[in-house]
Amino acid sequence: MKKSELIAAIAKAGQTSNADAERSLIVLADVVRTALESGQKVTLPEIGTFSTKERKARKGRNPRTGEAIDVPAKTVAHFKPTPSLADLIA
Repeated sequence: MKKSELIAAIAKAGQTSNADAERSLIVLADVVRTALESGQKVTLPEIGTFSTKERKARKGRNPRTGEAIDVPAKTVAHFKPTPSLADLIA
């Protein structure tokens, strides 16, 4: 689903305008982004939980040359769906 399709679906389900639905989507994305930046979890009922995870530093390989490289540790975003949502997908 593209962003425009998501906005149209939210507008239709919420019986609101596309502009209001788009603003709501932008605000939700900003709130989630801000919370993750500060290390908080965000739980969306019936959908799942956004959180951050730490990836350890590791050795990798350059696929073109085969040369060994060091991949640094970093923090990544993680999403865990609710069991009911996971069951629908599986």
